[in-house]
Amino acid sequence: MVVYCHLTPYFVTLWTRTMYAAFMLFLFVCMTATTNADHHQPCHSPNMTGFMSVMNLKGEVKAFGAFAYDSMGKKLRFRSNDSQPTNTSQGLDLLMFFDEGIMYEIDTKNQSCEKKALQCTLHPLDIPDDATFVSTINSGSASIEGEGLKLNMWKGSMADNKGHYCISVTMGCLPVNMFYFTESSSFFFSNTDVELEIKDPDLLLVPTICHDQAVEETVYSFFNEFM
Repeated sequence: MVVYCHLTPYFVTLWTRTMYAAFMLFLFVCMTATTNADHHQPCHSPNMTGFMSVMNLKGEVKAFGAFAYDSMGKKLRFRSNDSQPTNTSQGLDLLMFFDEGIMYEIDTKNQSCEKKALQCTLHPLDIPDDATFVSTINSGSASIEGEGLKLNMWKGSMADNKGHYCISVTMGCLPVNMFYFTESSSFFFSNTDVELEIKDPDLLLVPTICHDQAVEETVYSFFNEFM
């Protein structure tokens, strides 16, 4: 137990540095890659369960938590208050219905809920239909079996050209990284331990504490929660 307590800060620091290094590499590729083909069509991610981390340009972990994603129903649940690797992570419990343009911000501890309108339906788990193919890259080694990962990279503009994004996905359309940036803020999303199923479908149902809530007039996007 003593060894574990002493090693925990080390592994937290190592995890943060590793994610930041991956973030900077991804940023470099996004900025330098050029489109080399125009016949690619954006794919759409399958149902998924996994973990998502959010980091800013300063290398600060803004959030880390579990997600469940329904690709057909366009529903996403993200909970960072269940597992936080660093004390800079903020506690969030978000349920988003992208087709309906609704987001619920849930506080189970205090039994409260806010219902907000989603202005932007872009999120880190799918490729928009109007995305532009950038390039195919190999992360790691392409020549050594089991030591590399082939990725397709896509880019595009946010609504009203207020921001841009760059997404990398596997050949099976599993999202790995997304870089979102505007003049005022930039964030790097990374997905890990992804499984092709929704382990707990109840997570994508509206909790009873959110029933009969009126929609707030202010509009939001998924990215507003990390600004």
